[in-house]
Amino acid sequence: MSKVEIFRKLHRRPAQDDPLVLPGPWDAASARVFVTAGYPALATPSAGVAAALGYEDGATPADEMFAVVARITRAVDVPVSADVEGGYGMAPKELVERLLEAGAVGCNLEDSNGGVLKDPHQHAEWLAEVRYAAGDELFVNARIDTFVRGVEDPEPTIERAALYTAAGADCVYPIGAPAKVLPLLRAGIHGPINVIALVGSGLSPAGLGERGATRVTFGPGLQRRSSEILAELAAEMR
Repeated sequence: MSKVEIFRKLHRRPAQDDPLVLPGPWDAASARVFVTAGYPALATPSAGVAAALGYEDGATPADEMFAVVARITRAVDVPVSADVEGGYGMAPKELVERLLEAGAVGCNLEDSNGGVLKDPHQHAEWLAEVRYAAGDELFVNARIDTFVRGVEDPEPTIERAALYTAAGADCVYPIGAPAKVLPLLRAGIHGPINVIALVGSGLSPAGLGERGATRVTFGPGLQRRSSEILAELAAEMR
């Protein structure tokens, strides 16, 4: 079974309170830590990688992002999905080629640019082109930015999810969705849902699963927590 087939199978969860938990490595060393801890797959966070490289979120050059993904996939034997933001302006065929060359089995693709939501129909057409170029070789996680762009009504998120799923997305990711609306999203969305777990929020992955999450990721939260712990250690060395 190929890594992408393994990754797809991991999304078929046996119980609602048992979502797929995907830690977010920002370099090869952190990836090895998560694999040693027993996680079956990983999902890189673009913001966490940016911080590790010294960039602001969204400012990492594409070549550097793909280089980090390649180093991570070489360092571990588990499937790795890559957050490649909005695709860096690449044509779908080039984007897919770069992802596969880096060893990724999946990708996050977001539907806003410069803080502005993209037209959902145009974005769905672009996702369909990505799916066509990728065939079955990539698991496409379509990030929906409605909540982080101030759209509180869940209905536009559900509508975008339907468009993106019809275009070939394997999973949708309503980033920033409040926990209280997750059951509404679960009821209205057909297919896997990715939910972000905020480190220190008190809501466990199992709790998010009970509310409708198929898989749980952490964004840059683990990288930031790691930096906080390092700062505490540095202070103790004085």
